[in-house]
Amino acid sequence: MLKLPILLLGFFALAAAGMVALPSAALAGEKPEFTIIIKNHRFEPEVLYVPAGVKIKLIVINQDPTPEEFESFELNREKIIGGGRTAIIYIGPLKPGEYPFFGEFNMDTAQGKIIAE
Repeated sequence: MLKLPILLLGFFALAAAGMVALPSAALAGEKPEFTIIIKNHRFEPEVLYVPAGVKIKLIVINQDPTPEEFESFELNREKIIGGGRTAIIYIGPLKPGEYPFFGEFNMDTAQGKIIAE
């Protein structure tokens, strides 16, 4: 019976001493962050895996000199990102599944999907 409380005390002592790494997002209550880069009129990565049931912060960095739009009917999001600019888009919480997105200005190449699992 005493082992569990002693183990917990030991864990908290190590955490207080900085010897146990806890995710800073979990400690601060922040949303998990994911990054998509627009480069050569394509999304990188084209497939992004995110946790289901959690609101996320999506950082979209447009490295192209021209604007692009992050658009998804399934995610109900539409955001124009100027050339050389960054946008933050909050998404979710999502049910498990696939959520396609595209760049409306370069629809032939700018395609991707978010998979929530």
